[in-house]
Amino acid sequence: MAVDVFQNRDLSWLSFNDRVLSEAEKESVPILERIKFLSIYSSNLDEFYRVRVPSLKTTDIYKEVKHEVNRQQERFGRIIFDGILPVLEKQGVHWIYGKTIPVNLSQQVTDIFFSKVLAFLQVGPVGNTSQDFFAENNKLYQAILLQDKDGKERVDLINVPSDDVERLHVIQTDGETYIVFLEDIIKHNITYFYPNEKVTRVFNLKITRDAALNIESDYKGEYSDDLEKQLEQRDRGFASRFLAEPGVPLRLLYGMVYQMNLKHASIVEGGVYHNLKDLVDFPLSKSLRSYDPWPSISSVVVPQELTLFDVIRKQDILINVPYQSYDPVLRFFNEASGDRLTEEIYTTLYRVANNSKIVSALISAVKNGKKVVVMVELKARFDEANNIKWAKKMKNAGVKIIYSDIDLKVHAKVALVKRNHEIPYYGLMATGNLNESTAKFYTDHILLTTHQPMLAELRSMFDFLIKRKKSPNADDQIDFKHLLVAQFNLQSRFLELMQREIDNAGNGLSSGITVKLNNLEERTLIAKLYEASRAGVRVKLLIRGICCLVPGVMGMSENITVKRIVDRYLEHGRIFIFENNGAPDVYMGSADWMNRNIYDRIEVCFPIYDQKIKVLLLKLIELQLADDEQHSIYQLLKNLNP
Repeated sequence: MAVDVFQNRDLSWLSFNDRVLSEAEKESVPILERIKFLSIYSSNLDEFYRVRVPSLKTTDIYKEVKHEVNRQQERFGRIIFDGILPVLEKQGVHWIYGKTIPVNLSQQVTDIFFSKVLAFLQVGPVGNTSQDFFAENNKLYQAILLQDKDGKERVDLINVPSDDVERLHVIQTDGETYIVFLEDIIKHNITYFYPNEKVTRVFNLKITRDAALNIESDYKGEYSDDLEKQLEQRDRGFASRFLAEPGVPLRLLYGMVYQMNLKHASIVEGGVYHNLKDLVDFPLSKSLRSYDPWPSISSVVVPQELTLFDVIRKQDILINVPYQSYDPVLRFFNEASGDRLTEEIYTTLYRVANNSKIVSALISAVKNGKKVVVMVELKARFDEANNIKWAKKMKNAGVKIIYSDIDLKVHAKVALVKRNHEIPYYGLMATGNLNESTAKFYTDHILLTTHQPMLAELRSMFDFLIKRKKSPNADDQIDFKHLLVAQFNLQSRFLELMQREIDNAGNGLSSGITVKLNNLEERTLIAKLYEASRAGVRVKLLIRGICCLVPGVMGMSENITVKRIVDRYLEHGRIFIFENNGAPDVYMGSADWMNRNIYDRIEVCFPIYDQKIKVLLLKLIELQLADDEQHSIYQLLKNLNP
């Protein structure tokens, strides 16, 4: 029997980011969207260096990671120069990229410098007197190499104020359109600061810092206060990457490493420009070709004489965002807020919209006399400050706020309404965050249901969360017969479902496993997939990001296929299908198969009992397995009659 083989998670993630570059490379993708994919790639890589690289530097895989990043950076540059710039030129747009600003733009560039940029610039020396200089995380700088009249060399640093001034400036002259980087505007006028010295070279730089937070598990004060203090220090973590444009002299490069206390950072030779996540705001968006619009589709019609709760009582409702409108989700919370029969509302919040209508409805609900309990996950990485803000606002309004244990994240996406009615429970369970902003570009699935036994289990889960424990003990055990909940039965139930498919294959019955995830890492579950493959079970995986399973290996995974979809929307839904000899069981939920989801989080996956919804989900997955394009999904949903 072949020994199970596992792909390294970080190299697998890098292969996902490389797949993002493939979209930027496609000539069939509209030019503005190709530029946005470059922005996504850059943003992803920044987060990788903040979150993953600090823990990789002492590992054997680090050299491979650096090599792969360098290869991708070279590919990024080729896409810009061989793919993006020529297309823009054909459309009459001259993007000044890595070139000297043309003479005919000099006056306008100088005007921009003095009227818009100069107010935000600070210049400082790099030398023996600058030990206290601190380069901020992911901010842009320029190193200025200077010579005085005696030929003595020194280096200054100047900030590039991209948070205060547009990163890309459009200049119209002589009937032509030009786009100029902020860095080049500063560089073009740098001699303003040095009338008596020679500016030899100007180089673009960036430092990325570790994003880890150190929250003490035995902290006795207000949890949110401790976290806020930690957030203030996050951008002062040790440097994990020192990114410089090509051609920086080694004496200058290593001098800055010493003088700026960057000895722990990976020195990376990148492109001429950094922080290209800013390309998401590429100018000329109205004149450059983008995707054709896909207006959101109605998923449910509520007659005027009825409420959404009336409709849910008659049948389960599935909402597939962003193809279908998010309005029913907002209406669920809005109706609960004002409904005279609603007594209690429970929900989890992981990533909250900046101007959350859902939170507004929860605050109105408590003002309207409802009991409102909200589990706010303060440890949602890079959303901590926003979640703290909303938690405090809700708490001040009278909402009962629960925070998870420091060592346990609550990643479940669920809500429960209890009404004074013969059918008391109304539930919302989703694969993605209760966030109307991300619902515009994340593909997710939301189920609205009144399945009372399943929702009674959801109520029991909320009762456990209110206890704010790290993990359930003997007194906390819940006999989940419908829901799959991490820390209780999620992993064991998935293993049982896969074992049933293995048994069916061995007995000559139809079998199959289809799983759609963001990430697949956990080895017990992967090993079970390998076992299923060896037993002859066909395993089809749709994995957007990390995939530590290795498909197509004889004697181990020859019956497993893996597909990755990257398109206009970010694939985010988690769906699990088990053939069950022709009577498929279908589950959805919040859980990826990562170590963190299985062992360190509360996740909720739920069965689909409504036959029409089950058939629709099977069709959606069938389309995705057959076609890389999301357009076929949109057309299918568009043709449905709500």
